[in-house]
Amino acid sequence: MDEWVLYLSGEIHTDWREQIEKGLEEADLPVICTAPVTNHENSDDCGVAILGQEDSGFWKDHKGAKVNAIRTRSLLERADVVVVRFGDKYKQWNAAFDAGYAAALNKPLIVVHSPDLTHPLKEVNGAALATVETPEQVVQIMRYVISGEL
Repeated sequence: MDEWVLYLSGEIHTDWREQIEKGLEEADLPVICTAPVTNHENSDDCGVAILGQEDSGFWKDHKGAKVNAIRTRSLLERADVVVVRFGDKYKQWNAAFDAGYAAALNKPLIVVHSPDLTHPLKEVNGAALATVETPEQVVQIMRYVISGEL
């Protein structure tokens, strides 16, 4: 495989994606990273901004979720490996969906979270081929699977 595609899903409030991208670049690995829209306001408002306003929050969220799913599903289907990070501060329900969708597509899944989330994420971890605590461990896994080097 000449170039790997890594889809980075989940928590948007820290720089974990940038840490992985920097680590992959420093390791000179042939990896392209993709992700959902990480601008929270754009992600929330895309449906009504493009398709028209709604009186109900439910329908606003419904439109946004559908528009975001076009990107998310397309990128997940193209990915060679899916990385899903669960942060401590917010509930990332969309990340749980992405993990399940990736598993249903039989995509290799790496889950990233702190040890205190092990129990609540036991089913997600069960679907993963690796569960790690740091972005650096994701880079180390990619280095190994691409080059065989530790």
